[in-house]
Amino acid sequence: MQFTSLNIIDPILKSLKEEGYVTPTPIQQQAIPIVLNGTDLLGCAQTGTGKTAAFAIPILQLLTAHKPTDHKKKIRSLIVTPTRELAIQIGESFKTYGKHLKLHSTVIFGGVNQSSQVAALNRHATGNCKIIAYNFAQAGES
Repeated sequence: MQFTSLNIIDPILKSLKEEGYVTPTPIQQQAIPIVLNGTDLLGCAQTGTGKTAAFAIPILQLLTAHKPTDHKKKIRSLIVTPTRELAIQIGESFKTYGKHLKLHSTVIFGGVNQSSQVAALNRHATGNCKIIAYNFAQAGES
């Protein structure tokens, strides 16, 4: 099986190809069609098996397909992580897979000055898309 057989849109397939991804992992093969269908999913797999792509790819595709009808500033997707490092990693994955889409994302976490994070939220909250990878463990520290 290849990513092309998972009904993924061309801009995402282009990003995957540029990253050298051809064959989805088992978690990706199983999860992507379920999430694209709009069904909730809880997936478990070992580290390094492609779990982030398994949820990021269909989220990006669904956000692209279902554009907001109004132009209010909205967060359209929120990913909550237990660590700052994982939030950053997930944010990088969303940017990589979505680099050919007109979507914006940012990562926010505690323990640092919030000014730049608030500025990033305001800069990108244009009605297009807002995907946030959020570290809840440190959110109350700043």
